[in-house]
Amino acid sequence: MSQPEPDINEVVRSIAEETDTPTETVSRMYADTLADYRHDARVFDYVPLFAAKKVRDQLRHSSNRKH
Repeated sequence: MSQPEPDINEVVRSIAEETDTPTETVSRMYADTLADYRHDARVFDYVPLFAAKKVRDQLRHSSNRKH
Protein backbone atom coordinates (compact mmCIF):
# COMPACT_ATOMS: atom_id res chain seq x y z
CA MET A 1 0.00 0.00 0.00
CA SER A 2 1.40 3.42 -0.91
CA GLN A 3 2.05 6.21 1.55
CA PRO A 4 -0.26 9.25 1.57
CA GLU A 5 1.15 12.33 -0.13
CA PRO A 6 2.36 14.88 2.39
CA ASP A 7 0.91 18.39 2.38
CA ILE A 8 3.46 20.15 0.19
CA ASN A 9 2.70 23.57 1.68
CA GLU A 10 3.33 22.21 5.18
CA VAL A 11 6.62 20.59 4.10
CA VAL A 12 7.80 23.79 2.42
CA ARG A 13 6.78 25.95 5.40
CA SER A 14 8.55 23.63 7.82
CA ILE A 15 11.79 23.60 5.84
CA ALA A 16 11.65 27.39 5.39
CA GLU A 17 11.27 27.92 9.14
CA GLU A 18 13.98 25.41 10.07
CA THR A 19 16.52 26.85 7.65
CA ASP A 20 15.49 30.54 7.79
CA THR A 21 14.99 30.53 4.02
CA PRO A 22 12.23 32.31 2.08
CA THR A 23 9.24 30.08 1.34
CA GLU A 24 9.46 30.84 -2.39
CA THR A 25 13.05 29.58 -2.51
CA VAL A 26 12.21 26.40 -0.62
CA SER A 27 9.13 25.81 -2.77
CA ARG A 28 11.15 26.08 -5.98
CA MET A 29 13.92 23.82 -4.66
CA TYR A 30 11.43 21.24 -3.39
CA ALA A 31 9.51 21.17 -6.69
CA ASP A 32 12.73 20.78 -8.71
CA THR A 33 14.09 18.07 -6.41
CA LEU A 34 10.77 16.22 -6.37
CA ALA A 35 10.64 16.27 -10.18
CA ASP A 36 14.21 14.94 -10.40
CA TYR A 37 13.49 12.08 -8.00
CA ARG A 38 10.18 11.19 -9.67
CA HIS A 39 11.86 11.09 -13.08
CA ASP A 40 14.20 8.28 -12.00
CA ALA A 41 11.98 6.52 -9.45
CA ARG A 42 10.46 3.09 -9.84
CA VAL A 43 8.73 3.22 -6.46
CA PHE A 44 7.16 6.54 -5.54
CA ASP A 45 6.11 5.98 -1.92
CA TYR A 46 8.99 7.82 -0.28
CA VAL A 47 9.96 10.27 -3.02
CA PRO A 48 8.46 13.31 -1.21
CA LEU A 49 10.31 12.36 1.97
CA PHE A 50 13.63 12.02 0.13
CA ALA A 51 13.07 15.31 -1.70
CA ALA A 52 12.34 17.15 1.56
CA LYS A 53 15.43 15.69 3.20
CA LYS A 54 17.66 16.68 0.29
CA VAL A 55 16.36 20.27 0.22
CA ARG A 56 16.68 20.58 4.00
CA ASP A 57 20.26 19.25 3.88
CA GLN A 58 21.22 21.54 0.99
CA LEU A 59 19.90 24.61 2.78
CA ARG A 60 21.54 23.68 6.08
CA HIS A 61 24.83 23.06 4.30
CA SER A 62 24.71 26.41 2.49
CA SER A 63 23.74 28.13 5.75
CA ASN A 64 26.74 26.64 7.55
CA ARG A 65 29.08 27.88 4.83
CA LYS A 66 27.94 31.48 5.39
CA HIS A 67 28.97 31.46 9.07
